[in-house]
Amino acid sequence: MKAFLIRRLIYAVVTLFLVTVSVFFVIRLLPGDPLVVYMARSAEIEAMSEEALQQLRREYGLDKPIPIQYINWIANVVRGDFGRSIFYRESVGKLMLERYPKTLHLGLLSLALNVMVGLSVGLVAAIRRNKWPDKIFTPLTYLGVTIPTFWLGVLLIYIFGLRLGWLPIAGYTPPTEDFWLSMKQSIMPVICLSLWGMASNARQMRSSLLEVIQQDYIRTAWSKGLSEREVILKHALKNSLLPVITLMGISVSMIFGGSVIVETIFAIPGIGSLLVGSIFGQDYIVVQAITLIIAIIVLSVNLLVDISYGLLDPRISYD
Repeated sequence: MKAFLIRRLIYAVVTLFLVTVSVFFVIRLLPGDPLVVYMARSAEIEAMSEEALQQLRREYGLDKPIPIQYINWIANVVRGDFGRSIFYRESVGKLMLERYPKTLHLGLLSLALNVMVGLSVGLVAAIRRNKWPDKIFTPLTYLGVTIPTFWLGVLLIYIFGLRLGWLPIAGYTPPTEDFWLSMKQSIMPVICLSLWGMASNARQMRSSLLEVIQQDYIRTAWSKGLSEREVILKHALKNSLLPVITLMGISVSMIFGGSVIVETIFAIPGIGSLLVGSIFGQDYIVVQAITLIIAIIVLSVNLLVDISYGLLDPRISYD
């Protein structure tokens, strides 16, 4: 187990290095100067002299060669300093602390929903194979996997926000301030974020459980006269969860990726909308920091998924 963790940590460090290098250098291939873009948006471009621009470049370290900029950025990140935003003129760490709770709130709700609903639907569809629950749920899972997130968001806004007026179409309120308003504002974004995960988990749970219940030990359990509940929950469910756990890890990255679209559609001031605004504003420092944090979260979840395999199936060895 110790050797496995060391190997995975080495892989994670290499992956983080490749992610940071890719983002750092690719975003600098975009045409334009982020300082000029900032001044243009601030309506101060005419008052900005070449000397002042050079001063700003020195302030943000953009006057140095790109490899030196990368080394300086990594050194600062190791010390816990993510830098200062060019566009917002604030600490990147402060910006992320303000935005991440909103994204994590919606993300955790979405993850809980897609796990609970997805596993339940897949379980019922497998147990009642070729019966009416299976015939209803299975086509819906195909629809859930294929429907585009942006189109679903617009459709929900049109139906439940504009036509029916049941739900607010934009904004975010922390649950500590107004719990009921927060829940109403979260319904449509959470549905958009969780639909793919719910459908994928349901499909995977159904196919995995159908495969497991064909095994000899399940037939033995039936022959002992155990109830359906005992056979499924005590014998079949645990062994059918391995591929589903893998899919749950993928769902985390899908939630963070989907937050970029969902937060833009519903005007939620989370990390996704901050990333979009920073990309358009060529705010290198913010884009680098957000990408790094998301990569760390995804890699950590994948490591937890790998560790959970041994807990669910003792036959799996990490040696």
